[in-house]
Amino acid sequence: MPNTELELKKQRLDAILDGYPRVLVALSGGVDSTYLLAACLDALGTDRVTALTIDSPLMPRDELDRAQEIARGLGARHEVVPFDELEIEPVVMNAPRRCYYCKQARFAAMVEYAAGIDNVVLVHGENADDRGMYRPGSQAAHEAGARAPLAEAGLTKADIRALARERDLPTWDQPAAACLATRFPYDTELTREGLKRVDAAERVLAQVVGAASLRVRDHFPIARIEIPLDLMPRLLQGRERGLIVERLRALGYRYVTLDLAGYRMGSYDDAIDTNR
Repeated sequence: MPNTELELKKQRLDAILDGYPRVLVALSGGVDSTYLLAACLDALGTDRVTALTIDSPLMPRDELDRAQEIARGLGARHEVVPFDELEIEPVVMNAPRRCYYCKQARFAAMVEYAAGIDNVVLVHGENADDRGMYRPGSQAAHEAGARAPLAEAGLTKADIRALARERDLPTWDQPAAACLATRFPYDTELTREGLKRVDAAERVLAQVVGAASLRVRDHFPIARIEIPLDLMPRLLQGRERGLIVERLRALGYRYVTLDLAGYRMGSYDDAIDTNR
């Protein structure tokens, strides 16, 4: 590890983890939570580490499969707990603070699960970059008493990717993910039907285009596709265009559009008042 600053951060992380009697790791299957789980296993061993994944209507099916595969690959004890955010009115109404109410309920469920394990610390994969961004879910995690060892050690997303690559983790270059609620404009009511529809649409898009970074934004009956700019010419000129239109219409969309601004995370956040 030639980067002295990164080595110092890694040492800080190891020291933090060494101070825990045992941990319950909130595992989403993204690069941050995957690296955190691996680091906990390295520091504490398999007997003192449990991975926990919340399975909900807001979680893409591919992400659940990936979390299970990651836990198996690392040899971690893994529990999947069903959870239904669509029973929570502020989540269903999808206001800009939806993420806070969702994570508040999720972390409450994880804290309840942790209560059955002696001397356990609940940890999640927030990194140092997240603390400078609009992350209402981080507030909920803090209020629940969950710890964020990666952020506490000062590890940024780039740091974690570098360490994950060095650790030979399959998620080291995986694009950032977000729950399915982010595919809908704020103040659009979330439904099981809509969540399943947009999840299926993104799986179609991923299969046809082959890009890892993409979104289908749901303005039903309009599907607004976000893909990297360099893939647009191919999508517009190739046979993929007709196939995507056909398969998204089969899911119920009437119009299939391409966002010329390209793929970007949190595109609905541009126009919101984050104090709401």
